[in-house]
Amino acid sequence: MTQLPTPDQNWQTDTLDLSLDYGEQTIAVRAGHHRTDENEHNEAIFTTSSYVYQNAQDAFNHFNGTVQGNVYSRHTNPTLRTFERRLSALEGGERAVATASGMGAILTMCLAFLQQGDHVVVAKQIFGSTMGLLNNYMGKFGIAVTYVDCTDKQAWTNAIQANTKLLFCESPSNPLGQICDIRYLAKLAHENNALLVVDNCFATPAIQKPLSLGADIVIHSATKYLDGQGRVLGGALVGSNELMEKAFAVVRSCGVSMSPFNAWVFIKGLETLNLRMQAHCANANKIAQWLNNHKKVAKVHFSGLADHSAYELAKSQSYKMDCFGAVLGFEVIADNANSEQVRQNAWKVIDNTQMISISNNLGDAKTIITHPATTTHYRMGEQARIEAGVTESLLRLSVGLEDVEDIIKDLERGLTKL
Repeated sequence: MTQLPTPDQNWQTDTLDLSLDYGEQTIAVRAGHHRTDENEHNEAIFTTSSYVYQNAQDAFNHFNGTVQGNVYSRHTNPTLRTFERRLSALEGGERAVATASGMGAILTMCLAFLQQGDHVVVAKQIFGSTMGLLNNYMGKFGIAVTYVDCTDKQAWTNAIQANTKLLFCESPSNPLGQICDIRYLAKLAHENNALLVVDNCFATPAIQKPLSLGADIVIHSATKYLDGQGRVLGGALVGSNELMEKAFAVVRSCGVSMSPFNAWVFIKGLETLNLRMQAHCANANKIAQWLNNHKKVAKVHFSGLADHSAYELAKSQSYKMDCFGAVLGFEVIADNANSEQVRQNAWKVIDNTQMISISNNLGDAKTIITHPATTTHYRMGEQARIEAGVTESLLRLSVGLEDVEDIIKDLERGLTKL
């Protein structure tokens, strides 16, 4: 009988030798793949819950750690491993850990690196569900949270306490696209023996690599741009081997696991990530300029505009020319109307588009429009929304890959109704 490859060989050997200094697009297409004895060209989907050992000793070796290999698909699966290795290579990390969703990744972060009595400093400009997790659940277990303006360096510094263990931000932020100074926050965190965690969902490693700027951990909602077509849910953390082993332990014990099929979809998404992001950004740049000159638009929130307060910072943290992401916010004119009238104006713009999708997702090939105050950020509460700049007049636009002229025409259909 033919001897099966040893599990640690399967675990460690990749088709692409990353020591040979391949380019980003090559890594996106080929990194992390280990071909089986069938010599498949495309990455395989391993739809199996468990694995077969060669004998009783082999099973024992897998469980006692003598052999590193597949044990159970809750925490070890070849398809997930390909996705994790590819994403880690793109982010410049040592290891990635996949989770069932982006919120699953943030929960894993909390469980892996925080305990009762700890304190975290968090940008107030974050996704509503992240704030809900921190306030409603982490608070129950004795973890204190201080929220600060993500752009205010002094506020970050003043918020540090003796028990601060972690700083967390989104950059660009959801939904206003504010930019954090990642280098500054990394220095601040490390001077205080804390970790800096950056949600890189809006930029992706095709535009920004927070680990290279000093961050300790990168968070992803893979559901967004890593997939790019709105098909499946997933999340991930990327960082050092030491930190990711702690995150992996949470996934192994708590079951916030990604499915093999979803991992395969993300593998395919990563292959075109760089190409898609360049096209997304090109469209977003044109639309932001157009909105910025529209008489029915009071303000555009997009760091790619030259007059944006963080324009130079955004350029310094991106390694792609003229790429600032493809999610922007814009506020429709209010004309001293009351809150309900302002909301109705915003809804009127949404409801009078014909092509653009009305949805709460983002990072899709299809352009999506959202009213954050009544959807993604509704559960934050009114005061928290005000502090985060999420007004009733604000609309979030996730710019897709349609012809940019068609996106602009559709926005005009809505704006002309004001």
